[in-house]
Amino acid sequence: MTEFGLIEYVAQLFGSVERQGWEAIGDDCTVLPIGGGEVLVITTDMLQEDVHFLRSATSARELGRKSLAVNLSDVAAMGIKPVAALLSVALPKNLTDEWAKEFLDGFHSLAAQYGVALVGGDTTSSKSGVSINVVAIGRGRAECVKRRSSARVGDAIYVGGELGASALGLRDILSGELDTCNAAIHRNPEPQVELGEWLGERGEVRAMMDLSDGLASDLCHILKLSCCGAEVDVDAVPAVEGDIEAAVCGGEDYKLLFTVDGSAAEQFERCFEQKFGYAPYRVGRVVVSSVPQIVWLKSGQRITPSWRGFTHF
Repeated sequence: MTEFGLIEYVAQLFGSVERQGWEAIGDDCTVLPIGGGEVLVITTDMLQEDVHFLRSATSARELGRKSLAVNLSDVAAMGIKPVAALLSVALPKNLTDEWAKEFLDGFHSLAAQYGVALVGGDTTSSKSGVSINVVAIGRGRAECVKRRSSARVGDAIYVGGELGASALGLRDILSGELDTCNAAIHRNPEPQVELGEWLGERGEVRAMMDLSDGLASDLCHILKLSCCGAEVDVDAVPAVEGDIEAAVCGGEDYKLLFTVDGSAAEQFERCFEQKFGYAPYRVGRVVVSSVPQIVWLKSGQRITPSWRGFTHF
């Protein structure tokens, strides 16, 4: 069973269970209305040694920071401000107190940066490396929530920054080059929290998610839930070092992927540049399609690369 096949099975298995206000599986976070026009959004992500990171190539501080960053990225992808987190860790008995303190210092540094409170968690021992699980919680107005299912034909498609640095950084790390700029980016992703909150306030922004598995994979999640297709101009994709395959297939960029009402795109771009000091990266458009597929274009001509995003199994 594939990773997403397993997720679909879980969704079907629990689809008939009364959710008591909770939204169904499918977005970066689940959403719970709490009254007064407000919602909580809740997400969880795991990091497992030798799957998500190599302890020999990552400092404890970097790992603590990253474990929170990937979860805050999911909250940002909903257009909501993160407010709290829970942290659970399973640690081998041979880890030092200093390592544990540095890990927590890294976690705390990012939590303090975005005003996120640590409100609980759990600890246990591990016989097979470091395991980390974080739950992140956001709170905001219901009308600010952005979902993967809200893209519409004619929308412009954007990404929130350059893509591919993390994949190139992982390549460097696996080659023993630990001190490159891309390796540092891979170990220290920056969640686009401020951008996510701002996009949540914009009515012309429709669908949104974060890029954790690569544009080729993640855009298809939006297309599937929105019942449409996409055309993407590979020349417009902001690929680090011009490596388009790393940009569209590599995971862990944690940039935001979002669509904007096509009729409002030019005005949106002006407002974006005024707010952030750079133009947003428009990479394509949403089109009519009976299947959730991406048509890749180069110099206006259709190409057929065998690009796939990252999958765990």
